[in-house]
Amino acid sequence: MIRTLRALPALALLGLAGGLLGASPALAEGDAEAGKQSYQTFCFACHGATGKGDGPAGAALNPKPRDFSTGDFKYDADGDGKPGTDADLALILKNGAAKYGGSAVMTAWSPPLTDAQVADVIAFIRTLKK
Repeated sequence: MIRTLRALPALALLGLAGGLLGASPALAEGDAEAGKQSYQTFCFACHGATGKGDGPAGAALNPKPRDFSTGDFKYDADGDGKPGTDADLALILKNGAAKYGGSAVMTAWSPPLTDAQVADVIAFIRTLKK
């Protein structure tokens, strides 16, 4: 018991150091229904109604927009070794894909989406996987 109590401050410091060294903060859970509204406003033109990358503007783009229905996400924007996490998607939505090796066509939105809107859009995108 005493060893456990003595180890707690060290564990707390390790957790704090992880946060300071760039570990991604957890995203708030989004509302998929609210995300659908934002998706239709900001994403539909390129990614299409069902997220297949077949929106009206997407047909003219090269490379084609990401197909969300596959659930296959390519970029590990936060560098944690796991591409396509919510944190990766949030970074791409906030900063654009080019910053992470993706297409410059996928730009950051201006004015920027709020953290809540980002979480909501991600929640909606997750519903598109078939």
